[in-house]
Amino acid sequence: MNELLFETIENAGNAIKNKQISPIELTQMTLTQIREHEPTVNAFITVMEEVALAHARQLEAELMHNQVRGPLHGIPIAVKDILQTAGVKTTGGSKIFEGWVPDEDAVAVQKLREAGAIIIGKANLHEFAMGATTENPHYGSTKNPWNEKRIPGGSSGGSAVATATGMAFGAVGTDTAGSMRLPAAMCGTVGFKPTYGVVSRRGCLPFSWSLDHVGPMTRTVRDAAIMLEVMKGYDQKDQASVKRNVPVLYDSLPDLKGIKLGFYEPYMFAGIDADVRRVIDEAFRQLEVLGAEIVPIDLPGINEALNALKAIAQSEVLSVHEPLLKKFGHLYGDDLKYRFEFGSDMSATDYIRSQRRRDQFVRETIKQMNGIDALVGPTNVQPPFEIGTMVPEMAISNMFTLGKTPLANILGFPSLSVACGFTLENLPVGLQLIGKPFTDQRVLQIGDCYEKSMPWVKALRKHMEGRTI
Repeated sequence: MNELLFETIENAGNAIKNKQISPIELTQMTLTQIREHEPTVNAFITVMEEVALAHARQLEAELMHNQVRGPLHGIPIAVKDILQTAGVKTTGGSKIFEGWVPDEDAVAVQKLREAGAIIIGKANLHEFAMGATTENPHYGSTKNPWNEKRIPGGSSGGSAVATATGMAFGAVGTDTAGSMRLPAAMCGTVGFKPTYGVVSRRGCLPFSWSLDHVGPMTRTVRDAAIMLEVMKGYDQKDQASVKRNVPVLYDSLPDLKGIKLGFYEPYMFAGIDADVRRVIDEAFRQLEVLGAEIVPIDLPGINEALNALKAIAQSEVLSVHEPLLKKFGHLYGDDLKYRFEFGSDMSATDYIRSQRRRDQFVRETIKQMNGIDALVGPTNVQPPFEIGTMVPEMAISNMFTLGKTPLANILGFPSLSVACGFTLENLPVGLQLIGKPFTDQRVLQIGDCYEKSMPWVKALRKHMEGRTI
């Protein structure tokens, strides 16, 4: 039965629907998995055992009356502890909020609950989502399940680890410069950042309101689509929310014939580790075997745009945290204090100029992607390093030295990370796809086709099922 913990959401949901297993049994199995592995990997800040079992009993009763809410009915899901959960503390990974208990769910969490998902716990994260390592000075560092001495990536590190280790079938994460996709790549899972505005951020503690995204983290692309289908939708109380109905669920592609993928080597391969490069080259060859055409593309102004992202993010995060800093500055971790110092050097002129550069870059990139289905490249260009080896002063550049994820945030375009192989040290590597605005479904289709053609899902599952930690 333990093998079921590593099944897809789709298969586990069918098992519940067909009454092969009950929501209560699946929740109890998941909690047992957490009790066994959580002391080693530290994926959670709060495990919601009583709340989860109470919801499971409700869903069990509905099932007995042949009421099934959908594919997520009875499926245990983790939530990054930066999204509000009604009646359960939401810390943001900070000591400042260690006792805060919200009275309502974040919109994305509410939608998942209504769809029958069981919130199993609040996942650990880099403090206030402001880092790429999930080394949390207050709640402990989350460990990479492939090598517990290594970082899992961040800031949604706990969400990725919970999903990879069978302690959840999926998780909700946030992504400001790669915070879902980078840990997904480093833990061998899937992370999908939807088009900006497709999923409401209401109820999520903000980092940078013009860059923040909420999205699913799962073990397969299909599962990410299942979660996103529930999470998406217009929210009039989120100013960034779009009214447009964006298709998500898809019919699988038999191959990638006719798909054109743009590749900008000067950016995508800059700073890449030789072993990671080997893995990505193999992934590119497989995409071509499937029929995709990988063509060179230019992204003029990319360096200026990425510098603009830094300025925007640090200006906005300082604005968010300024009131808290005055009262609780001594409670912040050292690497965050360094980030705030950087943000304080930004003037209003710098911020406005950066937003203009961003707008110009978005318009130019859309032109460059004419006839292109998606951009392709590595998610992470460096393997995860050992915990405790990155000094706080380097924290501000982690996203830019570990991976190529910030590009999709400054653009606001949909972006997927899917497992594509392993380094010689048996550490996962992620392949990244970035689509045009509102082509979320197409990006998922391409990633799904690639994923199904390779043995990574089975390899990942086999490793996690048989590992001893």
